[in-house]
Formats: sequence, C-alpha cells, structure tokens
Amino acid sequence: MSASADQFDAAYYQRFYLDPNTRAASPVEQQRQAAFIASYIKYLQLPVTRILDVGCGLGTLLKAVGEHFPDAECVGVELSAYLCDTYAWQRGSVVDYHDNPFDVVICSDVLGYLNNKDCAKALKNLTELCEGALYLSVITAEDLEICDPDHTDMQQHARAHQWYAKRLQTNFTAVGGGLFLRKPLSVPLWRMEQA
Repeated sequence: MSASADQFDAAYYQRFYLDPNTRAASPVEQQRQAAFIASYIKYLQLPVTRILDVGCGLGTLLKAVGEHFPDAECVGVELSAYLCDTYAWQRGSVVDYHDNPFDVVICSDVLGYLNNKDCAKALKNLTELCEGALYLSVITAEDLEICDPDHTDMQQHARAHQWYAKRLQTNFTAVGGGLFLRKPLSVPLWRMEQA
C-alpha cells in the first residue's frame, strides 16, 4: 500500500521536520547535503538550468541546492495538501508527476512510502523527469539496523538495496553519495568514480 496525502499533515511535519527532538535531519545537515550535491554536479561541469525536488517537504533541500545555482528554475512538488497550501508547491506525486526533463532531480525519503508497484512506476517516472543528475535517498532493508526510530518514520517499505539498484542501473550510473547520472553519460567519468 502507498501512503495517502492525508498522512502528511501538519503533525507529521512538526514531528519529522520541525521539532529538534524528533526531526529526521536538521537544517544544518540539509545545508551540508545540498553542498555535497551541488559540489559534485559542479565538479562534473553538468549544466543546471532546472531543478526539481519531488516530495520536497518544507523545501529546505531544494532551496539550499538552488542557492548554488542561482539562475536555475527550482520546482517543488508535494503530495501533501497541507504543504501545497502552506508553501505553494505544485501538487503531485513522484509516481505520475509530468513536466519537461530537469537537469537535477531530487527525490529524498519519498520512495519508502510507496508499495512495490507504485515505487517501480516512480523510478520509471524519475527516469523521464531527469536528463542530468538524480539525487535519491531512501531507507533500505540494510539500513534498518542503523536507523534511529525516534527520528525516522518507520512506517515505510524497507526494500533491499538491490531492489533499487536493479531498476536504476538500466538508465543511471551510480556515482556515490546517492547521486546517479542519466545514461548515456554526457560527461567523461572514470570507472573508479562510479559506485
């Protein structure tokens, strides 16, 4: 079963985003995450004119990545009616949101809320949405032993890492740190730089 939009209400975001005692990541952590994403993309000299964050939450990561590419259009998409009303994000789902391809696509901590069928559709959709770099973060079964249940929504599908890798490898090259480059590669990449 996939999560419903009603699940992502004000109480959810208060617990996992705003409350310092229970939030999954602090704004400082998200700034570091954004700096890593942007630095690697800049190192590879990928052109960035459009950035999409699908399942953008409060938009902290999207805004932080966008600060590194000030001329880029930044688009935030959310399933949560609460967040769309509060932050004016575009309403949509990673399963079926459509737009012209983006240079950078962020999908952080979203896929775990989808059942296998919807998650497979979402991965195909991410392929259509991304023509450059994909940043993907999701809890896998192998991660459960290191997750802090007080700071992690454990109501997710924890699939094996290999489940994702198998579906991504046809259209993406893993470059580490949750970053994937869309095939065919538009930049030269040494084999040791590939995960």
